[in-house]
Amino acid sequence: MGIPHPSPQSRAVVTGASSGIGMALARELASRGYGLILVARRGEVLEELAGELRAQHGTAVEVRAVDLSDPTAVTVLCGELSGREISILANNAGVATFGPLAELDAAYEQAQVRLNVNAVHDLTLAVLPQMVARGGGGILMVGSAAGNMPIPNNATYAATKAFVNTFSESLRVEVADAGVHITLLAPGPVRTHTPDADEASTVDAAVPDFLWHDTTKVAKMSLDALGRNKMRVVPGILSKAMSVAGGYSPRKITAPIVGAFYRKLGD
Repeated sequence: MGIPHPSPQSRAVVTGASSGIGMALARELASRGYGLILVARRGEVLEELAGELRAQHGTAVEVRAVDLSDPTAVTVLCGELSGREISILANNAGVATFGPLAELDAAYEQAQVRLNVNAVHDLTLAVLPQMVARGGGGILMVGSAAGNMPIPNNATYAATKAFVNTFSESLRVEVADAGVHITLLAPGPVRTHTPDADEASTVDAAVPDFLWHDTTKVAKMSLDALGRNKMRVVPGILSKAMSVAGGYSPRKITAPIVGAFYRKLGD
């Protein structure tokens, strides 16, 4: 069956919907007629977005202000979703850190793993069985080009995204005959707009403008690919280059070069 058409009782779930790709995915899904469950820590931002989508599209929108690095909160959310009709799950929420692991906050690194890995795994486990039983559904996994190679000074993030990348491509084989679509989005740097000089972050300053990809375009591209059951979407020059480098370049050569760049982001 593939991706089910929107229905009054079904929902598309978007994690990390309070900014970036997640917010763009929510807007694109609403424009396509899907009812939504928006998940992120910042409930006030989600409520504002929900109001926008209801006004523009008449969308049924539910807000779940959940910290997905909190295992108890994830368990509660998964319990709810396992009993709902979920047509699409966009596993988008994630964070990154830069710098030598030994110098970073250990508690935050552990929370990063829970968010980037455990929550993705748990939410997938919550909705995949029902999709297989119905013979239709779609899961968009937001991995990263960073998951294709070792990245010193970005070690936790790169490792967590390596999990997402491999998890996604493994699952799609398992459900190939079940009518369930699974697509991996592996983007490089994305942003909604070009910031002014006084607003630019360290990453904005380090990455040239032509390497950034627009979140709205990435969201549309990703959902179109999910509809076609494409294995992987790699938008942008930098993400494509990292994918090639990760697959074909000697790691003892590429890792120090890439690591030096990411060390600058940490500084």
